[in-house]
Amino acid sequence: MTYKILFCITYLMSLLPMRVHYFFSDLMYPLVYYIIRYRRKIVRKNLVNSFPEKDLTEIKKTERKFYRFFCDYFVENIKALTMKKEDMMKRMKFENMELIDNLFQNKQFIFLYLGHFCNWELIASLKWWFPKQYNTAQLYTKLHNKHIDRLFFKIRSRYGGENINKKEALRRIIAIQKTGQKTLIGFISDQGPKRESIHLWVDFLNQETPVFTGTERIAKKVDAGVTYGEVKRVKRGYYTCTFKLITNDPKSFGEHEMTRLYMKMLEADIRKDPARWLWTHNRWKRKHDN
Repeated sequence: MTYKILFCITYLMSLLPMRVHYFFSDLMYPLVYYIIRYRRKIVRKNLVNSFPEKDLTEIKKTERKFYRFFCDYFVENIKALTMKKEDMMKRMKFENMELIDNLFQNKQFIFLYLGHFCNWELIASLKWWFPKQYNTAQLYTKLHNKHIDRLFFKIRSRYGGENINKKEALRRIIAIQKTGQKTLIGFISDQGPKRESIHLWVDFLNQETPVFTGTERIAKKVDAGVTYGEVKRVKRGYYTCTFKLITNDPKSFGEHEMTRLYMKMLEADIRKDPARWLWTHNRWKRKHDN
């Protein structure tokens, strides 16, 4: 019953014009930033440690821009529940699609490295850009609130791509391999692994950072073509994702070389537009034991 109520409210809100959603976003910003102060301490700590070259005035400016964007992200994903295909394809564009076509000539799988950057949820609409013979999928981690998790699962599924539970990723990808179905799979790999799952630390945003290495391990196992999605916010509510080739021969990369390259590419994007990364995540709560 709780989910049904949540879904009905979200669905009705989603029917409102986009300009009304942004009006609500503008109202939410001072509430979230100044009154609720949602994760302000974590965001400030992350920004200060990531950009030691910036003074406090610059940090606060980036911080405020981030929270404004964070509110936009929230309403954009409510709108995504009912947004028409033609409207979504205007707002979320994909560039360098010829790279994907070329890789699929010789590969069953293409892996797409992404980060929690710009509106990553809208990238699930990639399926609408593909010919019918290609499938898409994205890994996901269940949210703590089961009702919100179910709602986001619904939104991500409406484009036709498959949601793969991260804990079942290898098993499901091997199952797809047996069918021969050509599939592009998105991996958002910039959050922190649990202590027992840490196999690599890298220098990321001026801090020693534990990272997931599963994407490169699976890529080598199934001989996937590996790409990176360079995402940009063109203007409010409009994004582009440009495909960049990492490799069409993953086994030629040394251990962790691919993961390190991905983290460097993501860091470069964050430095160009720092307000669009998910700073509310307590990314550096685990420290490297020397």
